Amino acid sequence: MKIAIILGTRPEIIKMSPIIKECQHRKLDFFILHTNQHYSTNLDSIFFKELCLPHPQYNLQIGSGTHAEETGKMLIGIEKILKKENPNIILVEGDTNTVLAGALSAAKLRIKVGHVEAGLRSYFREMPEEINRILTDHLSDYLFTPTTQTKEILLREGISQERIFLTGNTIVDAVFQNLKIAEEKSQILKKIKLKKNNYLLLTVHRQENVDIRNRLNQIMSGIGKIYRKYNLPIIYPIHPRSSKMIKQFKIIIPDGVKIINSVGYLDFLNLEASSRLVLTDSGGVQEETCVLQVPCVTLRDNTERPETIEVGSNILAGVNPQKILQSTEFMLNKKKHWENPFGSGKSSLTILNIITHI
Repeated sequence: MKIAIILGTRPEIIKMSPIIKECQHRKLDFFILHTNQHYSTNLDSIFFKELCLPHPQYNLQIGSGTHAEETGKMLIGIEKILKKENPNIILVEGDTNTVLAGALSAAKLRIKVGHVEAGLRSYFREMPEEINRILTDHLSDYLFTPTTQTKEILLREGISQERIFLTGNTIVDAVFQNLKIAEEKSQILKKIKLKKNNYLLLTVHRQENVDIRNRLNQIMSGIGKIYRKYNLPIIYPIHPRSSKMIKQFKIIIPDGVKIINSVGYLDFLNLEASSRLVLTDSGGVQEETCVLQVPCVTLRDNTERPETIEVGSNILAGVNPQKILQSTEFMLNKKKHWENPFGSGKSSLTILNIITHI
């Protein structure tokens, strides 16, 4: 059996890393195809190095563009490589344009598709990722769901139970494999003069937040309220997209916010684990904070990770400044003892056991 692992962004590299390592451990025939949808060093190549992953055999160098431009270029590039390599199955993870392009290319060539982290839904169709998730799930032959809730979603959409496998989420594998390494090797706290549990971490990058001036303004207003009340430094590793839009909209960064460049996985994992609370619009960060027992405030009106809210690790704040402050206060006063709903850290083993017995 030959396996193609198709990825293109930071979260995909992280969540696919346990699968890649398990493929290496089992000496399976596989190759990595990287679309390079994330193209800056701090969002791309540093993750392969830090996670000790093999260099991708193929790199399409797609970079940024409109959704149509990105997806179209990916379809053309991925199809050529799949025709050349003729794998038995491709694996994609998540909800990016890379995921949709990989699944669609393979399906058209009658190559089996395995979707890691299948079944997530925000039920917000204005979110590009929601379209990618739905289409990829319905194109896939093997749907690897992280929770019973995501499995039920797929069943309700009419997907055959024989195609759905409850595996947990590979983010747990990645956190368990790398947390100790991050604590030992990362010097980020020392570098930016932070004390453990004495700062807040902020990540804002999603299109529906940073591309709309009023929403971005409201988020920053809410962050300013938090600093005025708690006087804790707020660390913001800024995404290139966010930096661009902040400049374009002339958004004023509140007092107390320390903007730093995007960091590698080990530094970011250490920043998460050592923070008192995380404010984010990232799906993966909602999961990681849940695993790490760090309170999370999600700066969105909906989430495709409702399990984090149900167990009490996360709260939806939207972008109203007062609601952001109230949600932060609520989560800071909560006890950090919730159940991790995303599995035991053996998802990659389970997934490979399934596909190698096809």
